[in-house]
Amino acid sequence: MPPKGKADTAGYQQLKKDLSAQAPGKLYILHGEETYLRDYCLNQLKELILSGGMGTFNFHEIPAKEMSPRRLEEALDCLPMMAQRTLVQVTDFDLFKAGEKDREAYAKLFEELPDYVCLVFVYDLIPYKGDARTKLAGAIKRSGVVVNFARQETGELVKWVRRRFRALGKDIDGNLASELIFLCGDLMTNLIGEIEKIGAYAKGTQITRADVDAVATPQLDTVVFRMTDAIGAGKFDQAAQVLGELFQMQEPPIKILWSLGRNMRQLYSARLALEKGRGAAYVADLWGLRSFQAEKIFTAARPGGSLLPALVPPGGGPVRRGGPGHEVHRPGRAAAAHQPAAGAVRSRPEARPAPAVRGFPC
Repeated sequence: MPPKGKADTAGYQQLKKDLSAQAPGKLYILHGEETYLRDYCLNQLKELILSGGMGTFNFHEIPAKEMSPRRLEEALDCLPMMAQRTLVQVTDFDLFKAGEKDREAYAKLFEELPDYVCLVFVYDLIPYKGDARTKLAGAIKRSGVVVNFARQETGELVKWVRRRFRALGKDIDGNLASELIFLCGDLMTNLIGEIEKIGAYAKGTQITRADVDAVATPQLDTVVFRMTDAIGAGKFDQAAQVLGELFQMQEPPIKILWSLGRNMRQLYSARLALEKGRGAAYVADLWGLRSFQAEKIFTAARPGGSLLPALVPPGGGPVRRGGPGHEVHRPGRAAAAHQPAAGAVRSRPEARPAPAVRGFPC
């Protein structure tokens, strides 16, 4: 799996500067999977521009089905009432799928935006796919800012989680905050609900692991990781119990199987990386994981970890790869010792019943 490239955050940093300076620009295109952060910045824009009693008159929202160059021009021509600026918002309209004449008209409007206008395109249900070869993309680059609200870096996310708990009158240490992110995912949109649940449940001011385990809803990959941990340790009853939790979460079996296979491939790649002397950073780049997620997988695949019996063949010998199948070489046992003598009749090995595992479906 190729490493994922880092998202372009230049537009996001520019928007933060504009909000801090209380000087919003003329044109913004807001998109990305971090919807919580996008909505927060959009509300900040509205508070700055639509302050005062006439905010309703200075806000113009254009539905995607009504969007056209003429409709946009009418909204841009509306002068602010008892305020400095107006805000025009267009949601889920794909600019680059418009006709050629419309794209040229939009490009011209973007080049001639009045100083009193702040035009915002919000991409919520549809992705933003700009085409740098078009005149429209050039006009957007010259007149506005494209803001990609990507997943935040681990360090920033941990700080944000701790700030949100402090706002609730609680405190959480950095390690437990990282565990919460691993358990519930790294999207702020999901984490904010989990933080509120944990904060309401916790009796003391210090958040504990018991508080997190009691009410936090884990994501699929985290639960599957617990199941592979149990399988590697030979705790099949515990693995079956985790599988039951997945069924209670009403996860489709094919999705569980996909996540299980992905998790095992990650563990196997971590094991191979260990043999080659590589670190957790290599696995993080390979799979596009965060550092703490890669560390957990690396720990499980490390000698002495819970997944060692599942990843290393019985006998502890190395695995030689390169032929059809894998040949296991076990130290101290010559290959010739297993060959029958010349002229001997091969006897069929006695069939042994497979050991029954209670509670784990085969």
